Amino acid sequence: MTGSTTGEADRVVLTRDEATLTVDPSAGGRIASLVLRGREILVTDGASPLWWGCYPMVPFAGRIRDGRFLFRGRAYKVPLTMPPNAIHGTVFDRAWQVTFRGEDRVELESELGPDWPFRGRVTQAIVLVPGGLEATLTVEATDAMPVVLGWHPWFRREVDGIAAELDFEAHAMYARDSSGLPTGATIPPTPRPWDDAFTDIVIPPRLTWPGVLRLDLRSTAPFWVVFDERDDAICVEPQTAPPDAFNLAAVVGVDPPMAAPDHPATIAMAWRWERLARRRPAEAPRDATPTPAVPPPAPSPAPSPKRAPAARRATPSKPPRTRRARSRQ
Repeated sequence: MTGSTTGEADRVVLTRDEATLTVDPSAGGRIASLVLRGREILVTDGASPLWWGCYPMVPFAGRIRDGRFLFRGRAYKVPLTMPPNAIHGTVFDRAWQVTFRGEDRVELESELGPDWPFRGRVTQAIVLVPGGLEATLTVEATDAMPVVLGWHPWFRREVDGIAAELDFEAHAMYARDSSGLPTGATIPPTPRPWDDAFTDIVIPPRLTWPGVLRLDLRSTAPFWVVFDERDDAICVEPQTAPPDAFNLAAVVGVDPPMAAPDHPATIAMAWRWERLARRRPAEAPRDATPTPAVPPPAPSPAPSPKRAPAARRATPSKPPRTRRARSRQ
């Protein structure tokens, strides 16, 4: 894999209203920064390309066990980018080409690269819209191929010193084996922290930094992966299939998700943000009446006003709020 960040001159900056979004074509076509009202919400650097920004996962998302899979009766192997497995596709550290740029929109493309045994190309469009962003990924295949698409955003755990709270609910979570990969079976979601894939979504993901920002995440993808085991970041990743999907399909004897020359694969994602007002402690009303020359008898002392309970801060092990709690917002 290549280095973690690139020079500022290589980057494309989009602006709309009070949002500034920076795309780094030479670092996997990723969103390298998203600043909202002067506040950065993404992790902007890391020890490797896997650990920062918001990057496309193409042509597979998550891990492939041992970097090996079968497709149409033939065995294939891809590089072990996180030994002993392959992870997150072949384009997150490749240079992408910018095919269009505007004030609030950018379009990029990339070949799938020599590490992928099938020929094809991926295009990505990112646009700022009022109060949010929208993005699409499309794989156009020269050769029929298995494909899973997704994005991997690294959100800052704290913004303005306020910890993020995750509101998310699903009926099912993929069980994992001792190596951490899905077995194919689903179970009711366990308590956090998570490094898990979910389906049958009840409440789509929402991140809230109380008093600072609310961020709603939506996607056409039916699967989400949540990783919240780090103190400094949280990942909420839309995917068109769960990790190791090619091997899971082979186990049950069905075709994996595919792209073909006449059948491109695609995914769309939308973020919507809203600024939140900070809560301030209530101030006692001021008495505008002039002080009399002779003060009246002192009244009986009034009970001390009750303080509002302090806002609870999320921790990596705290489960998300319930569906009922979300419905009241």
